[in-house]
Amino acid sequence: MKQSLFEKVWNKHSVRQLPDGSTQLLVGTHLLHEVTSPQAFGMLRSMNLKVKCPERTFATVDHIIPTDDRTEPYADSRAYEMLQHLRSNCAQNGIKFFDVKTGGQGVIHIVAPEQGLIHPGMTVVCGDSHTATHGAFGAIAFGIGTSQVRNVLATQTLSFKKLKLRRVNVNGSLNEGVYPKDVALYIIRKLGVNGGIGYAYEFGGKVFDDMSMEGRMTVCNMAIEGGARIGYVNPDEKTFEYLKGRPYAPKAEEWDKAVEYWKSMASDEGCHYDDVVDFDGADIKPTVTWGVNPSQAISIDEAIPSPESMPDETSRKDAADALSYMKLSAGSKMKGLKIDVAFIGSCTNGRISDFEEAARFLKGKKVAPGVWALAVPGSQVVDKIAREKGLDKIFIEAGFEWRLPGCSMCLAMNSDKLKGDQICASTSNRNFKGRQGSPTGRTVLMSPKMVALSAVAGYITD
Repeated sequence: MKQSLFEKVWNKHSVRQLPDGSTQLLVGTHLLHEVTSPQAFGMLRSMNLKVKCPERTFATVDHIIPTDDRTEPYADSRAYEMLQHLRSNCAQNGIKFFDVKTGGQGVIHIVAPEQGLIHPGMTVVCGDSHTATHGAFGAIAFGIGTSQVRNVLATQTLSFKKLKLRRVNVNGSLNEGVYPKDVALYIIRKLGVNGGIGYAYEFGGKVFDDMSMEGRMTVCNMAIEGGARIGYVNPDEKTFEYLKGRPYAPKAEEWDKAVEYWKSMASDEGCHYDDVVDFDGADIKPTVTWGVNPSQAISIDEAIPSPESMPDETSRKDAADALSYMKLSAGSKMKGLKIDVAFIGSCTNGRISDFEEAARFLKGKKVAPGVWALAVPGSQVVDKIAREKGLDKIFIEAGFEWRLPGCSMCLAMNSDKLKGDQICASTSNRNFKGRQGSPTGRTVLMSPKMVALSAVAGYITD
């Protein structure tokens, strides 16, 4: 019987059916960070339970860590306490922790792939909504809550109700100046912020075949922003080439065996999908958000839509509310809108290719007066490579601050925050109200190249 990758992985990791209709799934790799793990470890201790499979769990610190001064103890005592808890919990339970002094610290969804921890056919979970990132490797990866983190620590399994599967094809080729971030925003715009609820997305078509692994990670990362708990791409030669030689990838004769297995996990031609959606890559243009969720997006040359043009009362109300919050008018354009802050980083766009693309434009240019510009590499590995290539100097000479790795202004759990109603051109994944640290701050999502362009211009441009 022909099966999709989703079906194959599900069946191989299914332990048993539970009375409520959900499945008990074995978890191949469990990722931890400092925000959702302390309570989970506390619950284990209160129940006198140990971590079942510490060798399958990996941790780093990313959300709360400062990106400027890391002298310990941190100025933020609560953040430092969270770091200490994670250090202690990992040490006590034999869990590999990519701490600051290891050279491997960074945003968990960048650290895990670059270490070679994620392989095709795996199940991967993390107490973080953007865990779908790892689907770029042909893994079934999804975010979980704190009580589920506890369950995985204690049993290496969790209960999960099976999703329907939607194949999202992007055919043809992308135009000049269109990047994976634009593809992600376009899909979310077309299918809706809730369009993926109840579904896993299998991304395919020529655009994904041509896309780099880092680009695939960007699109899978944002699957959750369209309501899909899971987003993945079938493994191919690019996947294998990316993994080869990485610290936790199979070695020597085990490598060939692994590749054969990984190939077998790809969706069979002619397998069943509950829904299939086709898009043409030529229709995708440089895209920005105008509202307060990632589906409220337009191409750079489009006018902001009128609430009256929305299909139902709920979306009309949401659009009107978004325009009010963003202080924008229907019929106007995002192009030319003055910005106060430019941010390049996050688990969506904090990889080396993102900084390379932005640096190609920034070399020899200057950030516009009055714009606060931050470049935050996604990991210490990315930072090291960038410095070896001289990218940090290009950013600094252009007027960006080159920071230390962390989540930074994506969600502003450290000191990197917007002030008042500042407008930020951002490569992050969410433009929710208050997301970047100020209850009135305004976030406009876009690709790294467009953030660089806008930082130099002083206004949104492509």
